[in-house]
This record gives sequence, structure tokens and C-alpha cells, in this order.
Amino acid sequence: MPLNRRKFLGKSAATGVGVALAGGAAAAPAEAQVQVQGKPAKRKKRYSFTVMGTTDLHGNVFNWDYFTDKEFDDKDHNDVGLAKISTLVNEIREERGRRNTLLIDAGDTIQGTQLSYYYAKIDPITAEHGPVHPMAQAMNRIGYDAAALGNHEFNYGIPVLRKFEEQCEFPLLGANALDAKTQKPAFPPYFMKRVRTPHGRDVKVAVLGLTNPGIAIWDKANVQGKMTFPGLEEQAAKWVPKLRSMGADVVIVSAHSGSSGTSSYGDQLPYIENAAGLVAEQVPGIDAILVGHAHTEIPEYFVENKETGKKVVLSEPLKWGQRLTLFDFDLVWSKGRWTVEKVGAKVLNSNTAAEDKKVTRLLADEHKKVVAYVNQVIGTSTQAMSTAEGPYKDVAIIDLISHVQAETVKEALKGGQYAALPVLSQASCFSRTAGIPAGEVTIKDAAGLYPFENTLEARLVTGAQLKDYLEFSARYYVQTAAGAPVDPAKLTNADNTPDYNYDALYGVTYEIDIAKPAGSRIAKLSFDGKDIDPKAEFVLAVNNYRASGGGNFPHVPGAKQLWANSDEIRNTIIQWVQAKGTVDPAQFASVDWKLTRDGTPVF
Repeated sequence: MPLNRRKFLGKSAATGVGVALAGGAAAAPAEAQVQVQGKPAKRKKRYSFTVMGTTDLHGNVFNWDYFTDKEFDDKDHNDVGLAKISTLVNEIREERGRRNTLLIDAGDTIQGTQLSYYYAKIDPITAEHGPVHPMAQAMNRIGYDAAALGNHEFNYGIPVLRKFEEQCEFPLLGANALDAKTQKPAFPPYFMKRVRTPHGRDVKVAVLGLTNPGIAIWDKANVQGKMTFPGLEEQAAKWVPKLRSMGADVVIVSAHSGSSGTSSYGDQLPYIENAAGLVAEQVPGIDAILVGHAHTEIPEYFVENKETGKKVVLSEPLKWGQRLTLFDFDLVWSKGRWTVEKVGAKVLNSNTAAEDKKVTRLLADEHKKVVAYVNQVIGTSTQAMSTAEGPYKDVAIIDLISHVQAETVKEALKGGQYAALPVLSQASCFSRTAGIPAGEVTIKDAAGLYPFENTLEARLVTGAQLKDYLEFSARYYVQTAAGAPVDPAKLTNADNTPDYNYDALYGVTYEIDIAKPAGSRIAKLSFDGKDIDPKAEFVLAVNNYRASGGGNFPHVPGAKQLWANSDEIRNTIIQWVQAKGTVDPAQFASVDWKLTRDGTPVF
């Protein structure tokens, strides 16, 4: 059952709040007899159970892509969605006994698809007598025990998150999501479940939820002065001993934090973004960690705790419901308590599962409403545009994003102190499969260009800072010698830099010499046909993720903010198309940057 927040905050950890009870027979043999000096020894009591885990579901219930309005597919032919996860969960519960299983999630639940967006903004769950969020309905139906908070839970503001929390029949956990005034947990830190064994000795399983410190900068507008987000290691070190003192036999951490030990925001926060591995290494008393946030697949990964030498198992299932993690625990009764004798992890692929019709039927009406919404016609386009070559060429469709952003900022600054300054814009290729067709343009076409809930800002930067910014961005390209063959598929994502952390600038012209090492690639940077003066001032239209330090780009996070908007850039693009009626690349598209090698264009 979900915890009542007011009641929770009024109790101390020592009272053992959040304890649920599950009964059932053990799936493993009840006892094992050991021979000692030729005589039968006392039989050891044993018990096995399984914890299933998902993460980064990002609003995916159906195996459906609302940005293309067709069944989801990627280059690896993965499937997505909770409907498929539900089938896998049911199979595991049938095989091992439902009461010998738990189901948890590691966050980023209510943002990512047009399904989740629709019920946050178009038909909001916060309205009087409003709907129940589809993710709450699906997760309740499947029977989740607990879920950690992800950073994207805060994208729509705290009221939407609180309403979602109220609609969930399981707790949303965040031991390091603190009330800014009291510095006490703003959400339940943990969930504890008492699992009944055949031996009359229950197993107490504790799940500690940890979220990402980056929320403080990525969603600053929504959380500043309301909540703070200290480091995962610090809060795990505080709570794990408490859970053990409360009698927890097994401690699992559900962490919306990757395992790499790195941060996308550099040193802007004293807390590590991807700290799951550090938690395992530094905090004794943890048996397993469900990892989230990084959108990678780690079936099983062991980290040795520095203090105890114990191996802690970590697992991260692939995003969007593509995988389900299984933690299998083998316990033995020893010295008056249960101890973990062995734990391992693996992932199941949702491709192997059919969609659970109980889930798809439950949300069929919501799905139909959203499909109708995304297919609304908002204008026309004089020609087809695609993002397919966007990562390595200046293409019209990325110019469209930047043009809309620049026009919006110019209009916002009109008549003010900075109205005379040139307005430049940054944009990324968020999807290599997005496109706008010739002819009718729908909401899904425009929304597909910008799948994130980013908002728009204007920052004041200098010519020298722009050069640094572009040099940092250009590290995205693999160094390729002049004359060497060029394979576009192997040219990008150097050092695992994702597409969304490569920015192209609109409003200036420049070359990127990929034959040179990162840091010395930008050449012929000019504005209005002239070399840029390092001291000249410009306005940069930039998304809030980048402005707040996402990607660790230089200068912009510390630059003066001239204006900010609370509306999503995606909506700004949709509204622009509606207002113009016709999208004509001839009015905004131009080739302002290109890849070169020793001055010779690559393409």
C-alpha cells in the first residue's frame, strides 16, 4: 500500500513504517541436510525469491510510437511497453509463485511519449475530476510494489507529480528528495515488505529509493526553494544502516542513477549524477541495486564493497520496457536470521512476449484519444524534410527548430535592452528518424522533432564563448585523417557522446575540421560574412537542459539569462506551424556549417 506522506514524516525510521506482508510457499527446497563427521547435521532452512525490475519506462504502455503513429521499431527490432512487461511478469509469478516475487521500478515514468504528455498537459490529471494517469493505471494493474523517482518525474512540476503519486497504489521512493525547508524526506525513503516463508520465519525485504541530484539544475524552475537533492552515496550511508537496524534481511536499492561514476553537468553540483556503482562500493549492507537513468543494458554487474569485500550485484534493464531485470536471491537461516547466501541477475527481453490484453484493454480509450490528437493537421509543408543526415550535415529540418527558437526569442526581447543584439540558436538531432512530409503536417510530425520536454531560454554570450562552445560540441566526431575513407555510420558519437549532446549553431557560419583533434576543429567562424570578434555579444536561444548544465557545455550555464519561457519547445514549434500555415524551407534553411578535412569538405 502507498504511504501517507504526512503520517510518514511524523514517524521515525525506527517505527518500521511501510511494512507490507506477503505469504506463500518457497520455490526453493525448504531444507538441506549436511553431513558432519559422518553424522547428519541439523538441516539448514533455505528460501529463494525473485525481485523483478524495470526502469526508464518513459510513458510507454503500448508497443507504439506516437511520433510516427505506428508500431514501435528500432534498428535492433526491440519492442517497448508495459503491456509486454506485464506478460513477462505474469510468467515469472506463475513459475515462482507470486508471493515469492516483488516488482520494482527505478524511475522516469511519466514523461517521454505523447501518451504521458497528453495526460499531463492536454487532459491533465490535475484537473478537477481529471483522469487517472495511464502509467498509474497500468502499473497498478500489473502490481508494482514500489518505484523510485526519476528526474523526469519533475518535468511537469510538483503538482502533477503529487497527483500521480496519489493515483499510484504503490509508493514513489526518494530518500534524497528532501523538503527544502525541513530537509526531511519529501517522499517515502524506503518500502519494506515482509515475505512469508514455509519455515515460520518471515524475510524482511527493504527497497531504498534514490533519485538523481541533477534534478536541482535540470528542473530548477520547478524545484528551486521547494526541494533539494543531495548525493546518493550520502543518503544511502544514512538509510541502509537504519533499514538493517529495523530488521531488514535483504536490502535492495532502486537508484535512478547510472553506474559510470560520471556527471553530465561537470562540477556544477558536488554530487555525482551516475553514482550507483559508487553506492555499491562505499555503502556496506546492500545486496543488490536496480540501476536506471543511463538507458543502457547491464544484465549483471558486480561491484566489491570496499569496507566488507562483499560483492554487490547491479542490473540495469534497457529503457522503455524493452527488458525486465530478475534478481534471484537464495537465503539461508543462520544465527537466528535470514542471510543472503547468493544473488544473481539477468534480463528478459520483452520481444519474446505478447502484449497483455488486460493492460491494452484497460487503456484502449486513452490510446485512441492520443492517436487522434497526434494526427491533427496543423499546416502544410512545401517539401519533405528528414533528420536522417542531421548528425553530420546541416539539414533543413534542424534549421527549422533553430529558426523557430530564434524567432521566438527575438519577439520576446523586442523593445528591450538587448533587442539589437544578433540572436543565434542551438539545436540537436534528437531522432535520426524524424521527418516532415510534403503536404499536410500533423502534430506528430512537429512533435517528433523534439521528443523532450525542454523549454526555451535566452542567454548572453560572447564570440569567444561561442567558439569554445562549438569546440566542445565538435568532440562528437571521430578524428578522421584527410584522405581516409569516410563511413557516416562511424563518424559520430566519439567517446559515446549521444546525439542529443551535439549542438549545431544557427545564425553563424563555420567549418568543423575532423582531421584535427578535438579542441582545435572550428575554423572560419563568422557572422554576417565577417570573422567573429571574440568580444562581440550575442543572444543564444538555448534549451533549459543545456542552459542548466546538461551535457557540461562551457559558459552557457553561467551566462546571463535574458529571458525564459515555461512552454515546451515542442509546443512552440507546433504553434509556429499553426500560425504560419505553410512550412517553406526556402524561408529559413541554409548550409551554414560543414565537416571538412584540411579545408576540403567531407560531403
